[in-house]
Amino acid sequence: MTVRLGPWSIRLAPRALAVTLLLLLTACVVAVAAISTGEFTVSVPDILTALFGQGTPVAELIVSKLRAPRVVTGLLVGAAFGVSGAIFQSLTRNPLGSPDFIGFTAGASTGGILAVVAGGSAMTIAGGALAGCVTTAVLVYAMAFRRGVQGYRLVLVGIGANALLLSVNSYLLTRANINDSATAGAWLTGSLGGRGWDHAIPVALALAVLLPVCASVARPLRMIEMGDDSARSMGIGVERVRATAIVAGVLLCGVATAAAGPVAFVALAAPQLARRLTRAPGVTMASSALVGAVLLTGSDLLAQRLFAPTQLPVGVVTAAIGGAYLAFLLRKDRY
Repeated sequence: MTVRLGPWSIRLAPRALAVTLLLLLTACVVAVAAISTGEFTVSVPDILTALFGQGTPVAELIVSKLRAPRVVTGLLVGAAFGVSGAIFQSLTRNPLGSPDFIGFTAGASTGGILAVVAGGSAMTIAGGALAGCVTTAVLVYAMAFRRGVQGYRLVLVGIGANALLLSVNSYLLTRANINDSATAGAWLTGSLGGRGWDHAIPVALALAVLLPVCASVARPLRMIEMGDDSARSMGIGVERVRATAIVAGVLLCGVATAAAGPVAFVALAAPQLARRLTRAPGVTMASSALVGAVLLTGSDLLAQRLFAPTQLPVGVVTAAIGGAYLAFLLRKDRY
């Protein structure tokens, strides 16, 4: 289906559009459920009045100060991980080519641990995570570059970097004092607990800047999936598009990790679930973002309610879901 807007035209796949709208609705439902439920139940009308600053003091405290920032952060972080995973799986042409496996999340973890050991604040830890992710990406890209960057080489170099960084992280944890080690260990699990608007706003700004960049390279990436030579024959600057996509994907991964910690498996599972739901070829940016948002926010809701009043870090739930999905993926596609 093609929609024409003056001199421009947009090609829409009916199934992909329907799935995207359904995912958007699901994200809204999960967000409302996460805000309304808990030790103190808040009705939907009370949520709306509290968000507009006209609710009761108790409702405004629970909704505006405690639950809404956590839910919004979860939606934004999940979307960032989902788009980042979609980019790298497209670049590598491999379902396992996500930031979790090619070293970027591990690099962010190293930066975060170093900030914890140095006695940094929450903002310092976030900055360390972002710096670690970017530094790792630069090194992996440089080591994988040989007359361009091929997907399989990026995966192989990334897996080696991931293994090395995991050993570095373990060493840092064993050498840190017990308090720093406990703090770093809790952060490494990934959590949305205690997240406020100061965590959500930077992720929102990053998405506002980077999502248009990702959208601009979505179609060229689809062409690159058919092979570099085929893409070049269509006039696509392969290395320029690839470098732009890597920068955008790394920054999304780094910002998301800085906000919520290295939450496992969202970047791996979200793009694959989006492709299976939409049955669309190429990079499914919008649906991957929405699947990531639903997956992370829904997992956080489970983490809060499954063993209430005890709350689990969201990374525990996503790791369980992602591990089961990875086993399914490996068995189904025989990787």
